[in-house]
Amino acid sequence: MTAKELQQRNEKADHLRVLQTDDGQFFVESGEGKILYNVTVSDNGDTCTCGDFAKNIKRDADFRCKHILAVFNAVPKQDVDGAVFLQKHTPKLDERWITKIEGKEFVKYPGLLDLAHQHGLSSIEVDIVQMPDKENGNFAVCRATVMSKIGETFIDVGDANPGNCSSKVSKHLLRMASTRAIARALRSYTNVGMTALEELADFNDAIPESAQPTRSKSKPKAAKKPPAKAPKKAPAKSSKAAESSTTGNQTPNTESTEKSESKTQPKMSEAQKRAIYNLSRRRGISVEQLEQMVSDAYGCDLESLTSSDAAGFIRQLQQAA
Repeated sequence: MTAKELQQRNEKADHLRVLQTDDGQFFVESGEGKILYNVTVSDNGDTCTCGDFAKNIKRDADFRCKHILAVFNAVPKQDVDGAVFLQKHTPKLDERWITKIEGKEFVKYPGLLDLAHQHGLSSIEVDIVQMPDKENGNFAVCRATVMSKIGETFIDVGDANPGNCSSKVSKHLLRMASTRAIARALRSYTNVGMTALEELADFNDAIPESAQPTRSKSKPKAAKKPPAKAPKKAPAKSSKAAESSTTGNQTPNTESTEKSESKTQPKMSEAQKRAIYNLSRRRGISVEQLEQMVSDAYGCDLESLTSSDAAGFIRQLQQAA
């Protein structure tokens, strides 16, 4: 290195900031102040992590880049700033936003939002897929898109209807569907496996099935008839006739009631159908498996689902995440 080159490097080195972390360990800022180069000064030789040093040290064993010269200039003048290594912040869910119901943990919406900001949340957008009205059984569906600062995108849907919301929020179905959609998208973004509290219809959804009273599926046994004091053939026949006539009368009434109820229930809307297909694709469920799940749960094909059954099936797919 010529004296002129050394002088030019010294002039550049005078304006560089030098930080010391340990004996012989320094960090020197680049001219733009955007990069720190690690400079090591020892009896075995001086090294720097910059490209200029790596390129020229092979040709000249005594080569010194401007960062090494900056250290040599700053140390005698005591123009060296102390520095310490800071521990990298790791995003963590605040335990204040975790609640337990019957031994099962749930996360609250504010906790998911706080954790998302720690991860680097950039934006949240919500699109209305379906407005609630009488024709679709007051079924609201929203789609939320969460984007990070590095461009990652997470999309999920949320639904709300009078059947899967508490009475306190049943008048605000659109807002509830929006909140649920955002909560689900945030859970995907922050990798939180706990269900959001806002996704529950009520606290009964959080109670395990084993803890809830179950109804017996077997038919109730017929009440025993009191023993007749003096059995007679004629009354016995009349009682059987009355019993058969009563049974015959009840059957058509029940069937007609079921038919009338099925007629009054609205069919599944197109928005509900799209939501079911979108959820099944995200869960890796094929069309055949989807049809089988509907058949097992409701005894019909997908196209024959009512609006209320479709709402329940959407919730089932969401909870399977």
